[in-house]
Amino acid sequence: MNRYPVWKYILIVMVVLLGALYTAPNYFGQTPALQVTSGKSTVKVTGALATQVEELLKKENIKTDGVAVDGSGLHSSVRARFADTDTQFKARLALEKGLNPDPADPTYIVTVNLVSNTPQWMQSLHALPMYLGLDLRGGVHFLMQVDTKAALTKRIQGMQAAIKTELRDKNVRHAGIDRSGDAIVIKFREDALRKQAKTIIQNQQPDLNVVEANEGEELRLVASLKPAALKATLDNGVQQNIATLGKRVNELGVTEPVIQQQGPDRIVVQLPGVQDAARAKDLIGRTATLEIRMVDESVTPGTELSAAIPFNSELFTSGKNTPVVLYKDVVLTGDYIASATATFDQNQQPAVSIDLNGDGGRKMREATRERVGKKMAIVLWEKKKPEVLSVATVQEELGSRFNITGMGTMENSAELALLLRAGALYAPMEVIEQRTVGPALGAENIKKGFYSTMYGFAAIAVFMIIYYMMFGFFSVLALAVNLLLLVAILSLLQATLTLPGIAAIALALGMAIDANVLINERIREELRNGANPQAAISAGFDNAWHTILDSNVTTLIVGIALLVFGSGAVRGFAVVHSLGILTSMFSAVFVSRGVVNLWYGRKKKLQALSIGTVWKPAN
Repeated sequence: MNRYPVWKYILIVMVVLLGALYTAPNYFGQTPALQVTSGKSTVKVTGALATQVEELLKKENIKTDGVAVDGSGLHSSVRARFADTDTQFKARLALEKGLNPDPADPTYIVTVNLVSNTPQWMQSLHALPMYLGLDLRGGVHFLMQVDTKAALTKRIQGMQAAIKTELRDKNVRHAGIDRSGDAIVIKFREDALRKQAKTIIQNQQPDLNVVEANEGEELRLVASLKPAALKATLDNGVQQNIATLGKRVNELGVTEPVIQQQGPDRIVVQLPGVQDAARAKDLIGRTATLEIRMVDESVTPGTELSAAIPFNSELFTSGKNTPVVLYKDVVLTGDYIASATATFDQNQQPAVSIDLNGDGGRKMREATRERVGKKMAIVLWEKKKPEVLSVATVQEELGSRFNITGMGTMENSAELALLLRAGALYAPMEVIEQRTVGPALGAENIKKGFYSTMYGFAAIAVFMIIYYMMFGFFSVLALAVNLLLLVAILSLLQATLTLPGIAAIALALGMAIDANVLINERIREELRNGANPQAAISAGFDNAWHTILDSNVTTLIVGIALLVFGSGAVRGFAVVHSLGILTSMFSAVFVSRGVVNLWYGRKKKLQALSIGTVWKPAN
């Protein structure tokens, strides 16, 4: 009556074995290590560096458990393993001194790291340990504020330039286009031209509210962003900054970063495993924004300005504080850069070769076609400070490729190319909060989380076995399979485990045992009603399934809601919580019934079940 077909037992065994395989890497632990990466784009990490690291450690009589090159290309590094953290610290001092003759300008960056001890054959099967979050592994945390006003200014400047081009293409004469606050003001001398321009702008710029206004005898159109477009501009600015920071962090080889939005204009950046907060801050804070502008040659500034700066122009400094006046209209931004590489110009001087995408090449051709003989400037914005990299005369119509010259040294050109490859920030940012979590604190958090889960499991096991006897043991066995499968899935997905995730695992254990309690009580109820043991087992599992399904589905809905609408630690909790519900339904019903059927199913004359005291009402 209560027998499983052989294929179901084979399936259970295979699932358990796979669960054990993908859970095992979490028990091998990690070894203290040092990661050596290139500090300059012109210096590549090769096998020769690994040999140099070995020789330096041997010279200082520092024992290592192995040195190897990890990764490839821009993400390559050399990792050296050590037996303990004391040796790791001594090795770091020795490598920093031996690899960098000039500490002020380091060629290589030596960072503290941890390396998994998982055997290679397991790694080849993608059996890897779970990533550990900032609170468990240690690292640095930054909260960054996006300058939304700068993002809005950039959008308005782009629209102002677009309106000017559209009116010129339609041969609509105007008396000037200026910006007043967050609005664009277009002046006219004839009302017919104003009405024509209004129609053109409304058709071409649907995100703008365009209203007519008069100031004395002057006719005006005032264009401002609609509320929905304004919100979208700010949201897009933050999202573009997040994407840019992601590329920037990945380009520099930082693994397992967390980069996410917090509130309308803030970004959280977490770099687990990074202990050098100053270097990490420099990595994420130096993303460059490139702008190409035309020089306003109507003003010739000397050491002292002899003429007022026009409203549509700005004063910058170039080279050795040489003043230069540039138009506010931006010809092209770094958004259109497809690639940037360090190279040499025709005079064999360091330069950066810029390749633009299709739209960028078209914009550059349109901008320079009628400006041959005019001067063009390339401005680099870094930490809200502009730097005019070069001012050159446009000799011919430019296309999708051009050079930035005047870089001084090859190191400068390589560094700028690296920054530009990472993309342009839509708006400047500044760090408003900084925290460092030490590895010792992370290890303590792991220890406490492990103990809490282990003691909770032990307490549940003792209660279930005492109260339900053999069926309690079956329930504990199913609970162990549930925990095994949950950890295996998290490891297979390479999920990042945090303290809230450990809390979700502990909660999943409590919720999973609830399904077995329902099953055991249903079997007791059938026995109480006079059913024979085999019939009680069958009816108990069948009747409990519907209740288990309903309760887990409603709980899963809450977990999915947390996953969709939550962020950060809340989403981490939701992922583990939802996966725990799915594994508990499999283990509590499928695995539990398989074990019960294996133990009792072949006993034809079964007289009693070891399920604790079955209380029967008195006649």
